[in-house]
Amino acid sequence: MHSPAPRIRRSVQRKTRQALRLSKKSLQLILMLGGAALVALVSIGFAMMADYALEKNREWTRAYPYLIWLIMPLAFVFLRWCVLRFAPYSAGSGIPQVIASLSLHNDSPGRLRLVSLAQAIWKIPLTFLGLLAGASIGREGPSVQIGAAAMLAWGQWCQRIGLPLKGFNTREWIAAGAAGGLAAAFNAPLSGVIFAIEEIGKGLDLRWQRLVLLGVLAAGFIVVALSGDNPYFGTFHSSPLQEKMLLWAVICAGVCGVAGGIFARLLSKGLAGCMPAGLRHHVRNHPLWVAAVMGLVVAFLGYLTAGGVFGTSYDVAKNALMMLPQDSEHFSSAKLLATVASYWAGIPGGIFTPALTTGAGIGVELAHSFNMPQAQSVFVLICMAAFLAAATQSPVTASVIVMEMSGSQAMLFWMLLASLIATVVSRQICPQAFYHFSAGRFRQLALSEDARQTAAPARTGY
Repeated sequence: MHSPAPRIRRSVQRKTRQALRLSKKSLQLILMLGGAALVALVSIGFAMMADYALEKNREWTRAYPYLIWLIMPLAFVFLRWCVLRFAPYSAGSGIPQVIASLSLHNDSPGRLRLVSLAQAIWKIPLTFLGLLAGASIGREGPSVQIGAAAMLAWGQWCQRIGLPLKGFNTREWIAAGAAGGLAAAFNAPLSGVIFAIEEIGKGLDLRWQRLVLLGVLAAGFIVVALSGDNPYFGTFHSSPLQEKMLLWAVICAGVCGVAGGIFARLLSKGLAGCMPAGLRHHVRNHPLWVAAVMGLVVAFLGYLTAGGVFGTSYDVAKNALMMLPQDSEHFSSAKLLATVASYWAGIPGGIFTPALTTGAGIGVELAHSFNMPQAQSVFVLICMAAFLAAATQSPVTASVIVMEMSGSQAMLFWMLLASLIATVVSRQICPQAFYHFSAGRFRQLALSEDARQTAAPARTGY
C-alpha cells in the first residue's frame, strides 16, 4: 500500500508555488498603484499651484493693467534664460519630450535625461511663473512630463531597494506615468488610457500590459477620490440638435480643421521657420530677444481682449458652455496667436487647454454667425474637440477628453465625427502631427548631448 505522504507533499509544494506567484503579482500591482498614487498627488499639487497662479494673474492684471507691457516681456526673458541655463528639456509642452524618450534606445542616456526628475522639478515652478505672468499656456502637457518623471523615479527606487519588478522596463514606467499624468490633470481616467494608446504609443512598439493600463486608470481615479467627481468644465446636459446636426458638425469640423492645421504648422515651424531666410540666424542666435518680443505680443493680444487670452482662458470656455456672451468678437484668433507666441518664446507650458479654449471661441463665433445662440453649447463642444483633434491629430483622445471634461456623453458621436474630419483637413496643412514633429527635435537634442558626452572622455584620454 502506497503512502499518501508524497502526494500530500507535492500538493503542498504546488500550492506554495501558486501562492508565491500570486503574492508576486499582487506586489507588482501594489507597486504600480503606489506609482499611480505618487503621480496623482503630484498632479493635484501642481494643479493647485496653477490655479493659484491664474487667480493672482487676474488680480494683478486688473489692478495694474499697464504693467503687462513691462512684466510680460521681462518674465518671458527670465523664463527663457532659466530654460537655457538650467533645464533645456523643460521647454514647451512636455509631451514631445516623453515621446522622444520612448523612441530612444534602452542604452541611450538621453532617454532618462528627457524625463528626469531634475527636469520635472524645474518644469513645475517655471510653468507656475509663466501662468502667473499671463503666458497663454496650460498645465496638462507639463503634467504629462512630470507624471512620467515621477513614475520613472518611483520604478528606479523600487529596483534599487530590491523589490520584484520582473517584466517591467523603463519605457513602460515612462508611458504609464505620462498617461497617468494626463488622466490626473484633466480628472479624466478614461482619457489617460486613450491618450496612452493613440498618442504616446503612435509609431512605437510599446507593450500595454494590464498593470500599466491599471496604473493609468488608478492615477485618474485617485484624483477623483481626493478631489471629487467634478468634470473639468462642469456638467453640461447638451444634446444633439434636432435638425441638420450632420451639416453643423461638418461645418465645425471644416473650420476647426483649417484653423487647427494652421495652428499646428505654426508651432511646428517655429518663429525661425516662418521668417525670411536672411533673418533666421538672427532669430536662432538671440533667443532672449525673441522671448521679449513674444512677451510684448501676448501683452498686446491681452490688451485687445481685456486679459481674455492670458493663462489657460478656462473661464472663457466655461462661460461659453454656460451660454454666456463672449467679451471679444475675435477671441479665438487672439487666443491662437497668443498660444503660438508663448510657445515660440521657448518657455515651459502646454497647448492642451489653450487649444480647447480656442475651439470654444470658434464655437461661439460660429453659433452667432449662423444666428443660433440657443445652440451655442453644442457648437462649443464640437469645436473644442475638433480644434484639439486638428492641433494634435489625435481624434479619439480629443473627443473623449472633451466628453469627460464636460460630462456630455450624448454628444460623443458628433464630437468624434467632427474630430475625425478635422484631423483629415489638418493633415493637408500640417502633414506630420505636431507632438511627434517636436519630439524629433528633442530626440536629436538628446542624441547630440549623448555624442558630446561620449566624445569628451575620449578627448581627455587622448
